Amino acid sequence: MRNVLNAVCIDCGAEHEANDNTYTCKKCGGILEVIYDYAYIKTQLTREKLAGRKDPTLWRYRELLPIEEGSELTPLRVGGSPLYKADRLGKILGLKNLYVKDDGLNPTSSLKDRASAIAVVRAKHAGMSTVACSSTGNAASSLAGNAAAMGLKSFIFVPERAPKGKLTQLLIFGATVISVKGNYEDTFKLSAAAIEKWHWYNRNAAINPYLSEGKKTVSLEIAEQLCFKAPDYVAISVGDGCTIAGVWKGFKDLYEIGFIDKLPRLISVQASGCYPINRAIETGRPIEWMEEDTIADSIAVGVPRNGEKALRAIRESNGITVNVSDDEILAAMRLLGATSGVFGEPAGVTGTAGLKKAAEQGLIPEDATVVSVVTGNGLKDVTSAQQAAANAGPLGEPIHIPPDIGILIDEFEKRKIKA
Repeated sequence: MRNVLNAVCIDCGAEHEANDNTYTCKKCGGILEVIYDYAYIKTQLTREKLAGRKDPTLWRYRELLPIEEGSELTPLRVGGSPLYKADRLGKILGLKNLYVKDDGLNPTSSLKDRASAIAVVRAKHAGMSTVACSSTGNAASSLAGNAAAMGLKSFIFVPERAPKGKLTQLLIFGATVISVKGNYEDTFKLSAAAIEKWHWYNRNAAINPYLSEGKKTVSLEIAEQLCFKAPDYVAISVGDGCTIAGVWKGFKDLYEIGFIDKLPRLISVQASGCYPINRAIETGRPIEWMEEDTIADSIAVGVPRNGEKALRAIRESNGITVNVSDDEILAAMRLLGATSGVFGEPAGVTGTAGLKKAAEQGLIPEDATVVSVVTGNGLKDVTSAQQAAANAGPLGEPIHIPPDIGILIDEFEKRKIKA
């Protein structure tokens, strides 16, 4: 890969060759960071060249991705998700320039497709036939779908609390699914042992440093969709830390090659039932284990494996941490849907819930340009969506009546509905 220099340990600084035989630091076991040759990339990629590309997917940014030339690419349309100007939601939150990035429109309905696309391409190029990961749901379905499209076998480990909608996706995609009686940490450990035993390609984003390179493409898209005027703030749901680290890496890449002239502040949002990364920022202490007690299953990670990268991203960006309750998450599902027509799952809208809270606390100037990234579609967890709708009161369920206009009029009057 001419565009990649090496992979450097974020803990001890040891340099490693960027290849599929090395996931973590051989010296201290730390997480690796992919380092690019920005001087070379500047000679290969310009704004004008990018604008001329017809491909709307993440592969349009190939100069900034750790992919070998000639690699077979996944045929799924990963990336290219819309960025909506959310004026109605912005008015409610007191923000004049609010945008919503709907990444639930990726092939398997989550941002995780971006990481899985990199995983299956690298696995195929390395001559491997099987990929595996542990996941609370979205990484699992994204890997299963992308693996199926590339003709690869997939083994997926999920905690038994994973929503049925996500499990159904896995089975439809032909994955071998192992439901683990335990929490995410138990699931992760079992997947790691199985990957080591059978030598499968490791798609665990907390271990494989190349996967956050896929996630960072959401930032590359946001910047391009804003004509390379970087936003002032980006709100993101946070679980194991890989996504927020990827978001930050994407903006830093663009800054290094001169495509943007400033970096945004990150808004790290976690569920108050599981917020180990935000707690570390708020207390100044190391990340410590927490219970996984939240409806937002996709970010319920009590032991975040990419925590250090996340902490660096938040601190380097002078970021804001916000913790939100399950009730606030459910309310955000309704608010986002009713004002913007975007249907997000609990973890997918946690960033929006945190943005609302930060705005109400006066942490964000009203004229700031703000992007809220919705990381997963609401159909992933219909049970939670039904709960969110029910919490809206009388309008949270259908009006059941016989086919009689008089009765319909009476029901409208009773419920104070303006026709």
